[in-house]
Amino acid sequence: MQPKMILSQYADIYDKIIPKDNMLRRIKEMVDFSFIYDELVSTYCANNGRGAIDPIRMFKYLLLKTIFNISDQDVVERSKYDMSFKYFLDMAPEEEVINPSSLTKFRKLHLKDSNLLDLLISKTVEIAIEKNIIKSKSIIVDSTHTKAKYNQKTPREVLIEQSKKLRKAVYNIDESLKTNFPVKVNNGILEDEIEYCQKLITVIEKNEVISAYPSVKESLNLLKETIEDDLEQLALSKDADAKVGHKTADTSFFGYKTHMAMTEERIITAAVVTSGEKHDGKQLRTLIEKSEAAGLEVENVIGDTAYSEKENIEYIKENNKNLIAKLSKSVSHGNSRLSQTKFEYNKDADMYVCEEGHMSIKKSSTRPKKHAKDGQGTVLSYYFDVEKCKCCPKRNGCYKEGSKTKSYSVSIKNNTHKEHMEYQETEYFKEKAKERYKIEAKNSEMKHRHGYDVASASGLIGMQMQGALTIFTVNLKRILSLSK
Repeated sequence: MQPKMILSQYADIYDKIIPKDNMLRRIKEMVDFSFIYDELVSTYCANNGRGAIDPIRMFKYLLLKTIFNISDQDVVERSKYDMSFKYFLDMAPEEEVINPSSLTKFRKLHLKDSNLLDLLISKTVEIAIEKNIIKSKSIIVDSTHTKAKYNQKTPREVLIEQSKKLRKAVYNIDESLKTNFPVKVNNGILEDEIEYCQKLITVIEKNEVISAYPSVKESLNLLKETIEDDLEQLALSKDADAKVGHKTADTSFFGYKTHMAMTEERIITAAVVTSGEKHDGKQLRTLIEKSEAAGLEVENVIGDTAYSEKENIEYIKENNKNLIAKLSKSVSHGNSRLSQTKFEYNKDADMYVCEEGHMSIKKSSTRPKKHAKDGQGTVLSYYFDVEKCKCCPKRNGCYKEGSKTKSYSVSIKNNTHKEHMEYQETEYFKEKAKERYKIEAKNSEMKHRHGYDVASASGLIGMQMQGALTIFTVNLKRILSLSK
């Protein structure tokens, strides 16, 4: 499949009105998007049916949507009149735009099974290396959480919430239109709620003056996208792939985690998207291997205490690298007890979380004399809400029927980590540890400028696509910034 050359007598207008320092012009000149063909060629049929819309153009539409954090409807609408959009999309100035529904089909039919996350990250790392932007041999690792689109609410509750925002936006302009709206339903039936929302959309769209207001238009498009783009997911009670994760002992979220590695120059080199309950430290090896596969030479790995568990320290040492992560008593322990249920430490809450995502509610500390001789010290016991254990689907082998308490105990093995404890007191360790703040700023940029705080679709695949486009965007912006 080859891109079609579009000829137009008006093509030279782009050189006259789009500045040389325009961000989209610079991205277009810097990136050869032909790699998209190689990735998606197997998803297209070359000799059957009507010719498909150029996949590079479709991908660029999704990239614009991510860069400017707008809906499918709005990115297509803006491409009608914004000449920088048309230029970036390889459109003739007078050319017609696509139907927004085509973007939904493109995501579901052509991107669903692609390895987009690793592909886009590797492409930006390749560009950064070619431009000699990446000079360090360190990666900073961390995770950021993204709330599920439905956030543990039923699809009906999501529709009620979004339709309410739409009505409120209209009322702020003309409250008298309330009499034209359909009668709200309250029978608990999802199909009836969808029908109500569709009627509401129809009424508002007929009023061209009201529907043209930006506040109304934005709410209108988001409601339409929820119904149209995720109609299949509306049959579910909630996002099936999302899980409860914990930020602190008192705060939790329902959604996903994106585990990332980033250079000191703030170029993301690897990412793994998981459900919200997954432990940060377990992703370290994968992040290192993906960063190296992308072309990076890794000598130092900088992270917080979540990455200082025993297995990571041993892996780093075996591979002749340095782990710049402080030890945490509860993370760095070893535990020889065998259990059918896995417990993982949450460094933000300083508590343990069971396999079902339930966090311990309190802990106690003891120091038995019998442990002093073999190098073991304090024993920490973490207690769980026994009422949750009684009805847990994974209680067999974990909770004993009739027990009034459920605890999980760990022993701190100071001797095992003596070498690392000494290393973290060195000046080199302390100096490198100061670089860790950079990845927190990157997480903030992704969330507040590119909508990564809330998932744009349901399911792990949708989250991976969102992660791929968001990371591709922030990496390109960073490369442009460092190329000036």
